[in-house]
Amino acid sequence: MNIVVLCGGVGGAKFLRGVRAHVQATAPRAAITAIVNVGDDMWLTGLRIAPDLDSVMYALAGENDEVRGWGRTGESERVSGELRAYGVGWDWFTLGDLDIGTHLTRTSYLREGLGLTEATRRISSRWDLGVTLLPATDHEVETHVLVEGGSMHFQEWWTRHRAAIPALGFESRGVASAVPAPGVLDAIAAADVILIAPSNPVVSIGPILEIPGIRAALAGASARIIGISPIIAGSVVRGMADACLTAIGVETSATAVALHYGARSAGRLLDGWLVDESDRAAVGVLEAAGIAAKAVPLWMRDVPLSAEIAREALQL
Repeated sequence: MNIVVLCGGVGGAKFLRGVRAHVQATAPRAAITAIVNVGDDMWLTGLRIAPDLDSVMYALAGENDEVRGWGRTGESERVSGELRAYGVGWDWFTLGDLDIGTHLTRTSYLREGLGLTEATRRISSRWDLGVTLLPATDHEVETHVLVEGGSMHFQEWWTRHRAAIPALGFESRGVASAVPAPGVLDAIAAADVILIAPSNPVVSIGPILEIPGIRAALAGASARIIGISPIIAGSVVRGMADACLTAIGVETSATAVALHYGARSAGRLLDGWLVDESDRAAVGVLEAAGIAAKAVPLWMRDVPLSAEIAREALQL
């Protein structure tokens, strides 16, 4: 079995750990490929930062900081302290020393002429992840947030301002000339099932779908496409996805997000959608719209619960 997962950062990482655990227990020969958002990526202090790729990698490697929810466990921040003292970079964006090691390695590979896909393969080969990580594209496609009076990089809006500045829209800079990363279209074509992780639908999954060729590949895939709601009982599970949804005129609800993706039978994306038990009323609405739906517990409080969600998605 070939399983492809489209995902962003922390939510995607938690879901992938569940998919891996379920597969290892039931179909150990199955292959899992994660197509990961690169819209959060940026250059900072001469380094290429890839937050979503790194969050997924650290979580699968067992190296992520479970308390903070991001970065490496056992981190120190001496280098960031020195950068602040020199007035270099963003003083509100702290990189841990171990994390900087990853960024230095990636930047070195990129400056040698390697693409992001190959750089990611080399970096992630340090650990036995049980999942192949593919960036959505090797091109630099960065999400910028349109606000009154101008725009800013997504990281500034999200990390510095905590999405408190009203967003007027989102722009994927560089996307028009981008192409899917090596292996992405092949993975979609060979998939037996494609899962949309419970990641931010606007700034994690959205930028993946914007890469020219990916949405068409999904539309033509023989695999069924099943998504997991990132919204439970009208609230976001993590982060400020509600601010993103509001900016594009989508209600913060499991039903609205599924309808935003749309039914593949109507030329859109989804064959099926998992909602939480608290959103059971959404099932009938979605099935009437051509999206198979089921209500199950969706809180990913630990790996066994995440694995059960993965099982339900694969069953659907």
